[in-house]
Amino acid sequence: MSTDSENREQGLKRQLSAGQIAMVAVGGSIGTGLLLGSGAAIQVAGPAIVISYLISALIAWTVAMAMGELSAVHPAAGSFGVYAETYLNDWAGFVARYGYWFSVVIAIGSELVAAGTYMRIWFPNVPIVIWMVIFGLLLLLINFRPVHDYGTLEYWFAFIKVVTIFLFIVMGAALLLGGRVIPQYTTHGGFAPKGWGAALLAASFGLYSFLGIEMVAISSGEARSSTDISRATRIAFALLGFVYLGAMVVLVGVMPWSNAGVAQSPFVTVFQVAKIPAAKFIMNVVVLSAALSGANATLYVASRMLFSLSRYGYAPRKLGELNAQGVPMAALLVSMLGIVAAIGVQFGTPNAYLYIINAALIGGMLAWLVSLAAHVRFRQTLSATQLASMQLRSPLGAFGSVLGFAAIVAAIAATAWVDQSRAAAWSAPAYPLLLTVAYWLVKRRAKGTAVQIG
Repeated sequence: MSTDSENREQGLKRQLSAGQIAMVAVGGSIGTGLLLGSGAAIQVAGPAIVISYLISALIAWTVAMAMGELSAVHPAAGSFGVYAETYLNDWAGFVARYGYWFSVVIAIGSELVAAGTYMRIWFPNVPIVIWMVIFGLLLLLINFRPVHDYGTLEYWFAFIKVVTIFLFIVMGAALLLGGRVIPQYTTHGGFAPKGWGAALLAASFGLYSFLGIEMVAISSGEARSSTDISRATRIAFALLGFVYLGAMVVLVGVMPWSNAGVAQSPFVTVFQVAKIPAAKFIMNVVVLSAALSGANATLYVASRMLFSLSRYGYAPRKLGELNAQGVPMAALLVSMLGIVAAIGVQFGTPNAYLYIINAALIGGMLAWLVSLAAHVRFRQTLSATQLASMQLRSPLGAFGSVLGFAAIVAAIAATAWVDQSRAAAWSAPAYPLLLTVAYWLVKRRAKGTAVQIG
């Protein structure tokens, strides 16, 4: 890690293990994107959604490898902002950080909208907004804890989620192989009822599901060592790849794809189809806890990203202050704004969830694109000796990042042809334009005002 970055982020407690870092990323990824948003994705592509998620996994793999290399060398809460400023330019660092911060703040709201949706299954007369407020206060209390305590709590939140979905995959496979349900892969129009092109158009939903793999890089600023960062990268991607692909295969195998939607989780629908009522209740509990876990991890990374922006002079100084336990309290409170925004959107439209996740997708993809571009430049600066000494290396090197960059751009462009994700296409030009204007407005003020500690 560079001395400059180390000085700017001094005060963070380096207490997170590889398992805790990996589970923060897994917890931030496995939330509404899989458990609720998969319903909308299946509507777009039918059973061919398996192909969509496979494509998304390959793209996410290029990002995970690129960020894994960079974060092991430059562990920092500013992560891709630091990479951009080191290997690209200040503009890229500003856009990546703020684009991502807005993205994850919006995502916090999407998780709580989903959590409120799940609660209506048991309490149909209680407004979703009430549950959003209650859960928001709970998340705030958890994030007030020291980072080691937070990491432990999120580890178990995510662990329970992974184990449950693993059991879901095993049970679904047993239903399919045991003949208890008729496989639905080719019924209702075949494997690709809306054409093979629909599998490509639905890839953006898969990318949203994998959005969270970058949390390994953000958590690296509080990691114990570079070895933990490298291990966490491998663990997080392996778990996410298995969970997403396995779950999609089971979902479209057991459940008629035409029954999918966002009124309830398709995971719950699967158990209704299989006539396992006890499992339905358990799965409702799991998808609720998964949404809360996703919001919990997302709130953590949002506060750290805003903290980093402050330490680099791009946000008020107050947001860069830490309490005695190493928690950026002011940044944490400001990052709760996504919940307030989501409450407003929920009042304004019945399709709040889809609007929110599509707006969040673009900010996250900006961070991925900047990281891939920075990784290409990073690889060009390495000597053969330095490359050989790295604990984590991308097999495709810089070429993999170029492929990933092109694929992400194509996936975002494809959202213009999908009703459920068209909001992403509308948001795509606005994000970099507005952030560029903001960058030029604060550039002169930021110059010479970055916090210097040490």
